[in-house]
Amino acid sequence: MSNNSILVVGGGFAGITAALEAAEVGYEVYIVETNPYLGGRVAQLNQYFPKLCPPSCGLEIQFQRIKNNPKVKVITMADVKSLSGTAGNYNVTIAQRPRFVNEKCTACGKCEAATSTKVTSEFDFGTGKRGLAYKTHPFMFPMRYVVDAGNASEGELNAIKNACPYDAVDLDDKGKTFDLAVGAIVVATGWKPYDAAKLTNLGGGKLKNVITNMQFERYCAPNGPTGGKIMRPSDGAEPKKIAFVQCAGSRDQNHLNYCSYICCMASLKHVRYTRERSDAAVTVYYIDLRTPGRYAKFKDATEADPKLSLVKGKVAAIVEDAQGNPVVTVENALTGIKTDEKFDMVVLATGMEPSCAGLPGAAGATDADGFVIDGEGIFAAGCAKQPLDVMKTAQSGTAAAMKAIQTVVGR
Repeated sequence: MSNNSILVVGGGFAGITAALEAAEVGYEVYIVETNPYLGGRVAQLNQYFPKLCPPSCGLEIQFQRIKNNPKVKVITMADVKSLSGTAGNYNVTIAQRPRFVNEKCTACGKCEAATSTKVTSEFDFGTGKRGLAYKTHPFMFPMRYVVDAGNASEGELNAIKNACPYDAVDLDDKGKTFDLAVGAIVVATGWKPYDAAKLTNLGGGKLKNVITNMQFERYCAPNGPTGGKIMRPSDGAEPKKIAFVQCAGSRDQNHLNYCSYICCMASLKHVRYTRERSDAAVTVYYIDLRTPGRYAKFKDATEADPKLSLVKGKVAAIVEDAQGNPVVTVENALTGIKTDEKFDMVVLATGMEPSCAGLPGAAGATDADGFVIDGEGIFAAGCAKQPLDVMKTAQSGTAAAMKAIQTVVGR
């Protein structure tokens, strides 16, 4: 006999889509998300394709659908620890970390104001700071604070608790482990930016004014560390000359052997962000610009900007001068001329690497690059399956939900 419940591992755009598609035709669905919030990488963007919407635009609708559907159970700050059984009858062990804030929270922010200690913000990819009681972003779902007890002193913890007028801070909260019985599993664990520290020829993540594309995205977001203002990390100055370096780790046998699909479009989007905010001159260094289908029009319109220079050539090295200005070494593939050019700031289009976080390897096979391969009763969605943009991620979430439903119905 089959269990008709479905587990979705990962609460990004693919996971949310898969969960809602299954729940809205009557199946009980559990979303297990390792972060304190749903929304995945999309929640960290300033805008996303194809309409350049702010992430709240698409996610708020999905969150409302989740709120209105009792068949969707959301479990945040949790990971899959073990799995046994076969398609139609899986037993999954979930480990959930303590949030130290209960459902009484109204997100009033008084707990955050109770301490002055700041730590590096993971949500902002290290570009900003957050408090010891925090919410990651304004449209966070669930809209409930998190207490970082691991970095707080006893005095700070007591101050956070005493500041809450709703008795929502629970310092006795403990992590817990529990089991779920499900008939099928959707793996939607998403992606992570390739580690810039591995790109030693491009500065290895150590140059002050060389950042990644996702860090740049947070700089441009109105809820980011600078309120949407583009500035140099070293001195806060507005850059007048910016370079975007494509395929930073992608299409490289020493790093990621594949094309990460979104990087060219993302950098063209970043060119528009820059030109909307400043009069900075922009150079994009590329192997070739891949903008499939409808995105070709976006590329053509962006290329028409007179302040944009496109240089076909792979960047060989980036160093910095005595003033902290990045110096880019590149050989122009069309002219054969090798040049060193100084910029105020450089943005690396780091590749898309599968996260596969929170799921034991035995629960699903992966290919040589770490992407999840569909198995019996286990189906990959979104960037756990392959590099995808948001629109195709949603489509893959629907497809995975249909496969999961067929599994539980067919047993």
